[in-house]
Amino acid sequence: MNVHKGARTTALSRAVIVQRVCDEGQPVRVVAAFGLSGTTVRKWVRRFQTEGVAGLNDRTARPQTLRATTPQETIDEVVVRRRQRQSGCQIAQAVQLSTATVSRILRRAKLSRMKDLEPVIPVVRYEKEEPGVLLHFDTKKLGRFSRAGHRITGDWTNRSSFRGLGWEALHVAIDDHARVAHVQLLADERTPSAVQMLRETVGWYQEQGIRVRSIMTDNGACYRARVFRDACAELGVKHVRTRPYTPRTNGKAERLIQTTLREWAYARPYDSSEERAAALPDWVAAYNTIRPHHGIGGVTPMSRLDPFRNNLLKDNT
Repeated sequence: MNVHKGARTTALSRAVIVQRVCDEGQPVRVVAAFGLSGTTVRKWVRRFQTEGVAGLNDRTARPQTLRATTPQETIDEVVVRRRQRQSGCQIAQAVQLSTATVSRILRRAKLSRMKDLEPVIPVVRYEKEEPGVLLHFDTKKLGRFSRAGHRITGDWTNRSSFRGLGWEALHVAIDDHARVAHVQLLADERTPSAVQMLRETVGWYQEQGIRVRSIMTDNGACYRARVFRDACAELGVKHVRTRPYTPRTNGKAERLIQTTLREWAYARPYDSSEERAAALPDWVAAYNTIRPHHGIGGVTPMSRLDPFRNNLLKDNT
């Protein structure tokens, strides 16, 4: 008899295996050499000794005893208590179940985490019908540095030499329809810098054939200032501010900041903040003219502006 490993044994072959061990006295390791493991041979011998020939027949792999199922009423009560923000231990004590059972019920109901109880805010995506209707503004503070940091060089001995170099601010603007971006690195996030960014942005978009009609910002102090409001009125630009604590409303600017930091500010090690600043204009130009934009079907922002350019230039005249 030669039984290949992985092959299913029959009751007859099991009887031969048991006979060689019990009647002929062959060692288990010798019988197992036919292609079965020693564990399998011992299992059939043990069943024959306790159950006789009947123990060598096929049997189901289903456990002889099963865990009692939890009544549906109890499951419903667990879910109701969870929605009342009770913890797993509190629920287990109240309904007289183990914490493991409560955990399984909550996992099946997808209520294991407390945040699962919060209603999912629907994503509202919008896009203006043509360029210039709405521009999104935002800022991001960046630290200044005079040499590559310890995360680049691995040298932690002169970390104190970076202190006192101050900050600079990344100001971004992006068109809601074409996604054409204008980015500047200014001294700070204060009102004069925000007004400078506003004026230069409106002028830059004017050069691209875009008449800026409105802008959207968050509720930062520089955007709430009277000077910024007066500048918007002077330029004929409507100013819209987002609701407090809802940054997703200005999501296009937030996303532009993330992309700028990832692909420019932290894309490679710079020897100084001046070198980093010098690389910004080339990156912005590539963003507008070369880099495909997923949010507009993989085309470049400038290419999406072209169909409107002639009409926009006529409107400006």
